[in-house]
Amino acid sequence: MSSTFDAKKALIVHAHPESASFCASQMRAARDELVRQGYEVDVIDLYENKLDPVLDRGEFEHVEEPFKPQKEQLKAVKEGTLDPRIREDIDRVLAADLLVFSFPLWWFSVPAVLKGWVDRVFVMGAVFGGDYGILDEAALAGKRAVALTTTGGPEAMYSEDGAFAPIESFLFHVNEGIFRFVGYEPLKPVVTYGPAHLDDGQRENALGAVRSEFETIDERPRA
Repeated sequence: MSSTFDAKKALIVHAHPESASFCASQMRAARDELVRQGYEVDVIDLYENKLDPVLDRGEFEHVEEPFKPQKEQLKAVKEGTLDPRIREDIDRVLAADLLVFSFPLWWFSVPAVLKGWVDRVFVMGAVFGGDYGILDEAALAGKRAVALTTTGGPEAMYSEDGAFAPIESFLFHVNEGIFRFVGYEPLKPVVTYGPAHLDDGQRENALGAVRSEFETIDERPRA
């Protein structure tokens, strides 16, 4: 049996304003299954966390003009002047072997609060750049990340013959532009299509499917 010193660690960053939503239910299903698989699970609920998602000059000391956010981030890392809440979330990210972004697909993207969290927490000099590079040289290289999401429409709409492109095209910026850029291996996303159109029994089945996906998360293929 693994000790607490070598237990796998997962961080779930959850972005939905309603705790009774299906999106929140599937996050909890994923969390509970990860625990069953031996993970220590940390959860950041962005709507409870209330971290300002706007990256601006106000969070930095002695800003040089013109304001260059990444330059100021790098300086703050070196000088130890990062906002303590940002430093705390960075440390939670760095501690995790697996990162899960839990969110509803809004306007074919992530909610603004999640994008803002990335802007403020995936800091240059802490997770990439500075003493690190990008991709395989970034601070999170060797770790894995997965998108756990819901859509408004049914699966048939997200296909080559559907109204929209396959879901992978809408998550490209998450898998490649966020996860892979900072070193993660992006895993195949876990998607529940159109939960608002499901009855109670179908929703329970969908939650069971989410649990099954996370039961084998360690063998999950790359996105």
